[in-house]
Amino acid sequence: MKITVLKILGRLKELAAAGRHGGLRNQKAGAAFSFDQYEYDRETQKPILKCSICNGEQVAGFKDIRTGKFEEIALIRNPGELDAFMKACKIDEISREY
Repeated sequence: MKITVLKILGRLKELAAAGRHGGLRNQKAGAAFSFDQYEYDRETQKPILKCSICNGEQVAGFKDIRTGKFEEIALIRNPGELDAFMKACKIDEISREY
């Protein structure tokens, strides 16, 4: 079964419309989502930027120190979105994981 680029793009649009893909964006097309503040458990979670070595995709989130489970928060497409995520979570630096 061949998966075409058009099918993949169509699926991404469906996910974005459902609010399940798109990083720091809300459901209005092109409207930036603004965080006022995002709280996480600093004792059990660590901020991580997961980076793909294949396509360069970056996802910001939190990794549970005990279990290793990663909670995706935002798809990062540019440095501004990373800065917004870090500001919202009140973090100064973030570890990269490949």
